Amino acid sequence: MPAKALARRLPSPLLMALPLAALLIAVPLLAQAHAGHGEAGAFGAGWAHPFSGADHALAMLAVGLWAAVSGGRALWAMPAVFVAAMLAGAVLGVAGLPLPGVEPVILVSVVVLGAAAALALRAPLSLAVPAIALFGLAHGAAHGAEGPASGLLTYATGFAAATLALHLTGLALGIALARAHAALPRVLGAGAVGAGLWLAVGGVA
Repeated sequence: MPAKALARRLPSPLLMALPLAALLIAVPLLAQAHAGHGEAGAFGAGWAHPFSGADHALAMLAVGLWAAVSGGRALWAMPAVFVAAMLAGAVLGVAGLPLPGVEPVILVSVVVLGAAAALALRAPLSLAVPAIALFGLAHGAAHGAEGPASGLLTYATGFAAATLALHLTGLALGIALARAHAALPRVLGAGAVGAGLWLAVGGVA
């Protein structure tokens, strides 16, 4: 079920609850992020990392947006696959195992995921999932390589929670905007494409 059809079936209070769910996740975690020491400091570092670069945040929002315009099982499968692959990539990053082209793949992920949302591409999950997993792996490798020397599990919990919040935000925006007009989620996807291309040609990520 694509975003427009889903938006028609969801009552307005539920649509409002989706972005609020992301906010409710974010608020207590942000409070911990400011503790700055021990396990709380590791969690805060992990929580902040997806927001530390526009490429990370845009790609994660675009996953939720693409899930919204795809509908059906994609609503949960796309975010879940990205987070799982990201955690696997973080293990590689922490271990120092080489993953070629991490930064280019991260930039490409913004453009490809944004384009998929802009085109309302309803690809079979058998095709979409491997692409999302590859992108999640690259983002995770970057998170892991830049992680702290201690508290790695807590750090990973932080960036996984932040990623989930970004996915939920993209999902909520896609569904809510589709209620206003079917083209609006696609416009947002196109904006992600433009931002990704800007980053690729010299913007500061």
